[in-house]
Amino acid sequence: MTIYLIRHGKTSANEKHLYCGSTDLPLSVAGRQELQNIRYDIKNVRFITSGMKRTDETMRILFGDAPYKIDSRFREVDFGIFEMHSYDQLKDTPEYQAWLAGDNESNVPPEGESGKQMKKRVLSAFSEIKEDTCIIAHGGVIATIMEHLFPEENKNRYEWQPKPGCGYTVTQHDYRTLK
Repeated sequence: MTIYLIRHGKTSANEKHLYCGSTDLPLSVAGRQELQNIRYDIKNVRFITSGMKRTDETMRILFGDAPYKIDSRFREVDFGIFEMHSYDQLKDTPEYQAWLAGDNESNVPPEGESGKQMKKRVLSAFSEIKEDTCIIAHGGVIATIMEHLFPEENKNRYEWQPKPGCGYTVTQHDYRTLK
């Protein structure tokens, strides 16, 4: 079985370095243009997106009118009240300082979800994949899957995050970087 994990193209939040998980943004102009230059030879697979504008747009740009399913469990982590804010905007707020302190995987941003909660949701959806599949999702989602599949690499979620429009091909517990 082969699994392709592709991160959606760039959004305005990526360009401005904002926390963006549950906010349903489209791709930016630059994000659409960058994807136009990418060609993946991926055929005869089941396509899945998270159902967010940025993943569905990426799907259409990269694979045209190929049919795809939506599984919202592949959505990015919900950053709660930190959504659409930058580090500089948040760094002096007590809620943000509390969220960053201690175990970042367990800490829950106010009105959001923790890394552990997201991981449970994502890995539940991933465990149901039984055929060659291309998942177009989010950086944190892809990183969570890769960290789970390859713990011996000792990489954290941030080290596994691919650039927008890029990702991994995973086969039999082996992987290669796309693009």
